[in-house]
Amino acid sequence: MILGLSLGHRTLREADHWLDTQVRPLGGPDLVTCTHLVSTPFPHVALSVAATETKRFAGLPATPPELRAAAARAAGEHTARRSGRAVWYPGADRLVGTLTVGELLAAGAIERVVVLGGASAAPETPVHTRDFVRPQWQAGELVLVTMPHHRGGLAPFEVPDPTPCCADH
Repeated sequence: MILGLSLGHRTLREADHWLDTQVRPLGGPDLVTCTHLVSTPFPHVALSVAATETKRFAGLPATPPELRAAAARAAGEHTARRSGRAVWYPGADRLVGTLTVGELLAAGAIERVVVLGGASAAPETPVHTRDFVRPQWQAGELVLVTMPHHRGGLAPFEVPDPTPCCADH
């Protein structure tokens, strides 16, 4: 069962924090939470929550009427496994430190690792997780997009503490 929520979070960091503090404690081993960038009725981050039993989430706040379309879109994209950035998913807690691609794939829900630009990653290639791994739904699979790391191997493309655009201006 997949539940869509839209509470008007303005940033991914804000949405990640809310999912981690409000939803993750209610979930079980099958919990998958995702963020979805939406543009209507204003740019914000909608959420999707998947679990075998969603009744445990009955105490979560209701989506305001003006954001229900965004919540429905997030749930639909997650259901179709078409888009959504996974924040919590089976095995996420084991993706810390440096792992090989093979170990990362064996740890849980991530089904494929790709290198930015489309290259494949060999199973023995090290992945420096930086303890922050956010795969995305793409064409039915949970895919981790990576990039070359300065110490060799790969690292997730999304960094844990990005520099805001124009931070030095």
